[in-house]
Amino acid sequence: MKKIFKFILNTIPRPILIRLSIVVRPIIALVLKGNKFTDPIDGKSFKMFLPYGYGTQRNNVLSPSTLSLERHRLLWLYLQNETNFFTSENKLEVLHFAPEQEFYKRFKKQANINYTTTDLLSPLADVKADICNLPFEDNAYDIVLCNHVLEHIPDDTKAMQELYRVLKPGGMGIFQIPQDLSREVTFSDDSITDAKERAKIFGQYDHVRIYGRDYFDKLRSIGFKVEEIDYTNTISPELVEKYCLAKGEIIPVCFK
Repeated sequence: MKKIFKFILNTIPRPILIRLSIVVRPIIALVLKGNKFTDPIDGKSFKMFLPYGYGTQRNNVLSPSTLSLERHRLLWLYLQNETNFFTSENKLEVLHFAPEQEFYKRFKKQANINYTTTDLLSPLADVKADICNLPFEDNAYDIVLCNHVLEHIPDDTKAMQELYRVLKPGGMGIFQIPQDLSREVTFSDDSITDAKERAKIFGQYDHVRIYGRDYFDKLRSIGFKVEEIDYTNTISPELVEKYCLAKGEIIPVCFK
């Protein structure tokens, strides 16, 4: 199964994968129904989660029902338990980059937010836009979600500046990235353009860097106030395992 999933991820373009998954997902969820692992996003339980990874495959990480990964389930729990994202009495202006399937329909239905999605390629994007040159006004959004996007962007400084520009003063941004916390300094090499070499060095064929611990300080240099939230540390080990979370993953919560 691991080889099949690895082949699919590395050969089928992401926009096509999104469309195909809509058809396949209900079948997989039915076959894997059980009670060992639970997806906190929809509350459904399964005997196993699916493997996932463009390079090394990780076991029990992809939810059969929502197709969420560890980072998505962690973000959901954080938004649900620690913010007013779902409960705000005042309508929130929310901008979501490269919207994930597990969030898209749920956020669209929320009466307490005005929800705008953006991306260059995603079929789920309301606005097709370059993150380095956004068509949105200054100080427009209360919440900006931009997760696992910046590692794809050659000029991530410009992208961060745009994220800062469109966020309202006092607003909150969450900008998750794949991060090697054992690495002090971010590694990038613009001369590496071959997809196979990028996969080997950066972990995925379309990544252009490996972020280290200095990621948070780079966000601060743009102007953000950054909180490095180790949210799994506040969750019982039993639930970390049941929800299939990545222990020690840091959520970068940014304020303007």
